[in-house]
Amino acid sequence: MKILIINGPNLNLLGTREPLHYGTGTMDSVLDALKSQYPDVQFDYYQSNVEGFLIDRLHQTLEKPCDGVVLNAGAYTHTSVALRDAIAAIKVPVVEVHISNVHSREEFRHRSLISAVCKGVICGFGLVSYRLGVEALLACS
Repeated sequence: MKILIINGPNLNLLGTREPLHYGTGTMDSVLDALKSQYPDVQFDYYQSNVEGFLIDRLHQTLEKPCDGVVLNAGAYTHTSVALRDAIAAIKVPVVEVHISNVHSREEFRHRSLISAVCKGVICGFGLVSYRLGVEALLACS
C-alpha cells in the first residue's frame, strides 16, 4: 500500500510554530513513527506553502497512483476552491486532517471548503491526527 501525506502552508514550521495549537513535535518524528508502525506501507511526503504546487502534487496521483492521501491543507482548507476541485478530480480517497481542533478556534476555521470532497475529516488529536488518517485509509481499502 502507498499513502501520500501532503502538508500545506506553514506546516514546514511544525515543532516551533504556535506550540499551544500544534505542539512541539516535528513532521520528521511523525513520519518516522508511521514508517515504524506500518512497515508494509510505503509513505511519500510532500509539503508546500504554494497552493498551485499542492494542486500539482494531487494531480500527479493520476499518473503515479497511490492508495490514499492524508491531507493537511492548512489555511487553504478554508479558502481554496481550486484545491477542492483538485481533490474532486483525482481517483484516490483523501482524508482531511488537522492537528488542532479547528472548531474550537477562530470562527473562520470552522468552515472547510474541502471536506465535502474528502473521504472523511480528523481534527484535534495533535500529531496523532496523521496516524488516525492513515488508519482510516487502511480501514477503507
